Amino acid sequence: MELQEPALAYNRKNYTIEEYLEMEQNAEVKHEYYQGEIFAMSGSKVPHNIIATNLTGILTQKLKGKSCRPFKSDQRIHIPVNSFFTYPDISIVCGEIQTLNDDNWNIINPSVIFEVLPKTTRDYDLGGKFSLYREIPSLKEYLLIESEFLKVLAFRINKAGHWELEEYSNMNDELTIETIGISLLLTDIYEGVNFS
Repeated sequence: MELQEPALAYNRKNYTIEEYLEMEQNAEVKHEYYQGEIFAMSGSKVPHNIIATNLTGILTQKLKGKSCRPFKSDQRIHIPVNSFFTYPDISIVCGEIQTLNDDNWNIINPSVIFEVLPKTTRDYDLGGKFSLYREIPSLKEYLLIESEFLKVLAFRINKAGHWELEEYSNMNDELTIETIGISLLLTDIYEGVNFS
């Protein structure tokens, strides 16, 4: 999903979390929230949606019957330490699902997050958003899938607690998701995508 300027319809600069959650419950489009500001999220291009659909299908099949569960972009994630609310393209929770105040809306313990990168939010997803995601104690892997050219960036937290990067840029590469113990072929992730 692409991020837009702060939502103009709200005519105010700062909102409480409670106000945001109430507005989001009745909103027709999704919004991110960060430190009192609300940002509308727009739709995505065809390649982005193909990749996200491919990933969701593959992960759902590979994780069937296991203790980890994938969620698509309708699932809101909350990071209590920095007040960020967002909708990753795909998130995976391993073990018991924990939500904000047991509300069953806002997951707070994802283990893996995928973002499919459009050109418009690439820098944000790599920089500011990743900085916010790193404050999730349960997060072990952050995977960025380019939608306009062939490349996957896999950030993983190592035993020393530092984030390391591994890049995949060959269609025959296998992306290993260590947290959930599976590998995905880039050919399957990018099936149906035409880089023209």
